Amino acid sequence: MSHKPSAISSGFSLRVRLTLWYGTALAVILLTFATVLYVEMDRELKDQVDGSLEEAAKAAVHSLEQHRFGPFLQYEDLSAQFPELAVLDKFFQIFSPTGKITIQSPHIKNRDIPLSRTALETALTGNTTLESVRFQGDSPLRLISIPIIYEGTLTNIVQVGTSLQPVEETLHRLLLILLVTVPVALLVALAGGWFLAGRALRPVETITIAAQRIAAGDLTQRLSVPRSSDEVGRLAVTFNDMIARLETSFRQVRQFTTDASHELRTPLTVLKGETELALRRPRQAEDYKLVLESSLEEIDRMTRIVDELLFLSRADLGEVKMESIPVRLDTLVEDIQRQATLLGQEQDVQVTLGTVTPATVQGDELRLRELLLNLVDNALSNIHGPAGKSKSAS
Repeated sequence: MSHKPSAISSGFSLRVRLTLWYGTALAVILLTFATVLYVEMDRELKDQVDGSLEEAAKAAVHSLEQHRFGPFLQYEDLSAQFPELAVLDKFFQIFSPTGKITIQSPHIKNRDIPLSRTALETALTGNTTLESVRFQGDSPLRLISIPIIYEGTLTNIVQVGTSLQPVEETLHRLLLILLVTVPVALLVALAGGWFLAGRALRPVETITIAAQRIAAGDLTQRLSVPRSSDEVGRLAVTFNDMIARLETSFRQVRQFTTDASHELRTPLTVLKGETELALRRPRQAEDYKLVLESSLEEIDRMTRIVDELLFLSRADLGEVKMESIPVRLDTLVEDIQRQATLLGQEQDVQVTLGTVTPATVQGDELRLRELLLNLVDNALSNIHGPAGKSKSAS
């Protein structure tokens, strides 16, 4: 499945992407906070208005029920008896059971605020109504209508109202504050995020520069490891370990190349010399046979050299598992002497073994056997003497 980079990640540096992601997340959080704050403030203010209206309306209803006056034709008479009705930020209306206004606050006499059908129908059932109304060209009003029931009959409906303009003004100011503070806070946070992202990514930039130098062939470069053991610190340690292994590998490759060229130069020179000598003039078949046998010996020697170099290279890389067990050197040398005797017979060399002192070492018996056998083989190959004469090695 192919993976397509997102719009934010394509074409931007890591620092820019981190800042954009941080800014996007913060913007969502700030907008959510502003929305919740505005909604909760609206609910709280309206709850306070409703509580105030309900308290004033219940006080008026209680007073009316206690005194049982006849029909009040003037609001002044009512307010003289009940001062709680003369509240400047509220207005009162008393309706008949049919919904007709019987008493009205003086400061709303020029306004027509009828009893709604819903409030009248609810009052007939003996329940209270809370509602918001808005008249054309006027601020919204919040109204509470409470029925007065006397001996099971609806006698009056008391309605208390107030303007919601202060609430709207408060919400409007809050909205302006949020529209100013949220973008400013977001910009400040983005600037801080840009700075912090740059500071956090500074070690990564150092790693990038070091990697570029290493790509140019300088494997001695190392990163300064910060004191903190955070992700960047662990990355620096891992990077240094990786470069150290690379440097070791390249050094081993160069050493292998040097050793191979040095070790193979001699047998190749011998092969070339003997071949050139054989081709200078026609020779007998026996002479060509001797040249081919000598060439085969040099080829075998080169094969052993290559195998040994490969073994050493694999050992340096940790690919060869070496056993560590007690090995009797005296017994091992006696076995090598028997094998060397067979090899010496082919070259008319008598192999003898001197006094062997018992000794035990910790090591890999197979590798020790190969090492000693190679030493003996090389020694036998370098013993020269007149043909037909016996030679000895000990």
